[in-house]
Amino acid sequence: MADPLNLDPKRRASRGVIARLRGNFLAGLIIIAPIGLTLWLIWTVVGWVDSWVWPFVPDYYHPEPLVNRLLGREPGDEIAINVRGVGVVIFLIFTIIVGWLGKGLIGRSFIGIGERFVDRMPVVRSIYNAAKQIAETVFSQRETSFDKACLVEYPRKGIWAIAFISTDAKGEIDAKLLQGEVIVTVFLPTTPNPTSGFLLFLPRRDIIPLDMSVEDAAKLVISAGLVYPNNKPVTDLADAAE
Repeated sequence: MADPLNLDPKRRASRGVIARLRGNFLAGLIIIAPIGLTLWLIWTVVGWVDSWVWPFVPDYYHPEPLVNRLLGREPGDEIAINVRGVGVVIFLIFTIIVGWLGKGLIGRSFIGIGERFVDRMPVVRSIYNAAKQIAETVFSQRETSFDKACLVEYPRKGIWAIAFISTDAKGEIDAKLLQGEVIVTVFLPTTPNPTSGFLLFLPRRDIIPLDMSVEDAAKLVISAGLVYPNNKPVTDLADAAE
């Protein structure tokens, strides 16, 4: 009886071609997928912003009737066009103007009057204050980033996790914790979503600062340990350790 693994040369060559094609396909997919996803996301966001902006613009100034007027097209012989991104430009210009007015004395006065009016509305007040706090945290130009990445023992001794050093504890928390110890505020993110996590208050002696940047540490957390700093694969680091 012939050995089932002893394939004839033609079958071995055929399997070799299929393996190469599969490898090339996967390599191409790794290149195309991030580019395609990025372009799709940009296209979707631009379309979403346009859909919000254009209803506030009079129909007379929409791209399609404007272009048809410039070309002298009559009704029934019009050109149908879809110009994405114009709404985003209008939104950016409008936002810059609002920000410029809001930083002035008159603008601040109107904002103060509006916020005092909103504070008298129970449900609207909660929504507005929460949205304002989120916007100030995300878009503020002040320095609000983490100082350094570090290692902390969590959730028990002997198990280490990556965290981000925020600042030294202040106020009541610092006063009621260990006396004579420098207490540090640390944010411990979850994987693969680093926007959620745990706020920890630890003695500085229990923290091991890392030389890697906060961005590299975030990549390590998001990738579940697959993307190491300096683009070094995990296997390379393991080999170096040996």
